[in-house]
Amino acid sequence: MSATRGAAYIVGTFDTKGEELRYVARLVREAGVPVVMVDVGTRSQARDVDLAAETVAMHHPSGADAVFATSDRGVAVTAMSEALRRCIAARSDVGGMLGLGGSGGTAIITPAMRALPIGVPKVMVSTLASGNVGPYVDVYDITMVYPVTDIAGLNRVSRVVLGNAAHALAGMMLRPILDSGDEKPSLGITMFGVTTPCVQQITAALGDGFDCQVFAAHGTGGRAMEALVAAGMLRGVIDVTTTEVADLLVGGVCSAGPGRFDAIVRTGVPWVGSLGALDMVNFWAPETIPERYRGRHFHVHNANVTLMRTTAEELRQIGAWIAEKLNRSPGPVRLLIPEGGVSMLDAPGQPFHDPVADRALFDALERAFATSQSHRIVRLPHHINDAAFAEAVVVHVREVMDQKNGVAQR
Repeated sequence: MSATRGAAYIVGTFDTKGEELRYVARLVREAGVPVVMVDVGTRSQARDVDLAAETVAMHHPSGADAVFATSDRGVAVTAMSEALRRCIAARSDVGGMLGLGGSGGTAIITPAMRALPIGVPKVMVSTLASGNVGPYVDVYDITMVYPVTDIAGLNRVSRVVLGNAAHALAGMMLRPILDSGDEKPSLGITMFGVTTPCVQQITAALGDGFDCQVFAAHGTGGRAMEALVAAGMLRGVIDVTTTEVADLLVGGVCSAGPGRFDAIVRTGVPWVGSLGALDMVNFWAPETIPERYRGRHFHVHNANVTLMRTTAEELRQIGAWIAEKLNRSPGPVRLLIPEGGVSMLDAPGQPFHDPVADRALFDALERAFATSQSHRIVRLPHHINDAAFAEAVVVHVREVMDQKNGVAQR
C-alpha cells in the first residue's frame, strides 16, 4: 500500500450528517488513509471529531462569536465558511478533502477546497451537484458527486454513493500522480477554435524548451489560467486569444469577468499576447441573443453558438480596456498586432473580415498603450494564423523569458 501525503479531511455538519460523515471516514481509514474529521455545524456540539466546530470557528477574523452569536443562519453559514477556509489554510497536513452537504454545507466547504493547491484531491458530495455547480467549483479541480437521495441517513443507495466517494478520495491519495521531474518552465497559452493554427505552431516551436499548457478562452479558461498564474504555477503567459474581453464589454456569454489580466498585473509574470478573436462576441442559439443586438452581423458557428461581429466603436473600447490593464503590469509585456486579421473568420473572403473595424482596435491600442523599455507594442503585416506571426510570437516569448530568468531557453 502506498503512503499518502497528508491526511484526508472529512468535513461536514456533524449535527445533521454525523452518521454519513463517520461512515465515509471509516471507509477512508480502512483503505489505509489517515483521517481528520472536521465539524462545521453552526449549531453543532459533536465531540468525537478531530476539529470541533468551535475550533474551526475561532479562525474567523472576528472570533467564534461571528458564527455562534447570531440567530441568522445565513450569516452563520457565511462566517463558518470564512473560518473553515482560514483553518484549512493554516494546516500543513491536508492531503485531500471530502465534504458532504446540502446547500449550506456546500457553501461552507467548497471555498476551503478552492483555497487548496490544484492537484490536492477534492471530492464534494452535494445535493446541488446536478445543477449549476459553477459558483462552487469555479475554475478548480473539485469533483462534485450527486448523492441521488438526500444526505439524511444511510440506506441502500446512500451507502453505495457515499462509499464510492470515500474510495475515490482514498484512491486519489494512495495513487498520486507524481511530478515527472520535468524542469521545463510552464507557459499558459489561450486559444479559440479560430486561433488554433497559431497556437499549434507556437506549441510546436516551444515544446522542447517549455511545458505548454493551453486554455480555451471561453471565460472559465482565462480565469483558470490566471488562477495558475496567481498560484505561481506558470512562469509566463502567451495570451494569443483575448476574446473574453469582447464578451465582457459587449455582453457575450464567454466573459472571464472584470478581473481578466489582474493576475498578470499582481505577479508581473512575463506576458506576450495578441488580439485573437476580438472580432467576435459569443452568444448561444439565435433566440437567446438580446433584442438590442437584432440586426447586427452574425455568424452561426453551430446550433448552440452564434457569433456577433464587433463594431469599430466596440473595438475602440476593448483596445483601451486591454491597454489600461497591461500598462499596470510591472513585468515584461509584448503586445503583437496582426494587421492581416485576428481570427479565421477575419480574413479576406471570410464573414467577419472588416479591416476598418480592426484598424479602430489597433489604433486605440497604440494610443492607450504606454510603451517603455519593458513594455512594447509591435504591428506585424500578418494574419494571426500565419506562420510568420507565430514565429514572431515565439521570438518575443524567448526574449522575455530569457530576460526574466537570466538564462537562455531553447
